[in-house]
Amino acid sequence: MHQVTLKDVAQRAGVSMKTVSNVVRGFRHVSPAMRERVQAAIDELGYRPNRIGRNLATGRSHMLGLAFPDLRRPYFAELAHVFARVAEERDYRLLLMETGGTEDGEQAVLHDREAGIVDGLVMHPQALSAERLDEQRRGVPIVFLGEDPPPVGADQVAIDNVVAAEEAVRHLVASGRTRIGFLGHEAGTLSRTSSLRLEGYRNALEAAGLPADPSLLVPRDGVAAVGAEAALAAALDGGLRVDALLCREDLAAIGALRALRRHDLDVPGDVAVVGWDAIDLGESLVPSLTSVGPDTRALAERSLDLLLERLDGFDGPGRHVTVGHRLVVRESAPGDWSPPPVRSRP
Repeated sequence: MHQVTLKDVAQRAGVSMKTVSNVVRGFRHVSPAMRERVQAAIDELGYRPNRIGRNLATGRSHMLGLAFPDLRRPYFAELAHVFARVAEERDYRLLLMETGGTEDGEQAVLHDREAGIVDGLVMHPQALSAERLDEQRRGVPIVFLGEDPPPVGADQVAIDNVVAAEEAVRHLVASGRTRIGFLGHEAGTLSRTSSLRLEGYRNALEAAGLPADPSLLVPRDGVAAVGAEAALAAALDGGLRVDALLCREDLAAIGALRALRRHDLDVPGDVAVVGWDAIDLGESLVPSLTSVGPDTRALAERSLDLLLERLDGFDGPGRHVTVGHRLVVRESAPGDWSPPPVRSRP
């Protein structure tokens, strides 16, 4: 029985083999009419890609690496799921790696990528500097995620953290909140992510004519709900009074909900809470969590598009792509609010 080949599909559709390959891989720069034409030929002939033969012919594994600091964090787990679906649409599979956010872990990923296992790598670095990354990124293409400056000439995809934080604070101000705290940044040296989100937070307060009171900033140790809960509880015990909180991530917001409940403060009646990442769990919390939601689908699509363009021979300067976000408004910080009646505190 004749094995249907890429060439057979190309002849039936009256197009080049490159065009058929682009359609099979899900390459986005193919017109809808051409995609439909090629797909009709594929369906008619019953073509199925021969992965082993194709890999031998192209010298590619059709496997891409995806390296995140900590897969226990819901945001990274959910983002990895989106990346896997988008990679599959482009006829690739993902090798998921965890760096632990350490220099050793990130160096190991950068070294392993050269073993022929993956054709390219998407990486969210936290420990290595741009200079160290540049020293070790020779070989297969890499696209960087996150806010830290990438090596010169490298591709990067991120959201605008400053603008997103400004929008979240404006939402709180518009609902009448005037003492808006920021929960969850690092207790020591600020990461680039925290710096940008705090910058947007302060910008919005200034625009609203509200003081950027340092006492409203509540740092915590480690990225975990329990650390944020302990930090906010201690601040409340020490006299902190807020009517809203912008949290660095949803895990900090979950800790905030617990600390506020322990202090007999109603959410959103006494304190509105806004998280960051819009993880799926946030919708099931009580109250459900208002949160800044990065466009994870766009993050995955643009990252993989840039990576595959590099694999296809693009050798231009580094591209820095900003994808969208939205504020997912739920019960913890609704759009309409009025101060609750004054009540005595124990």
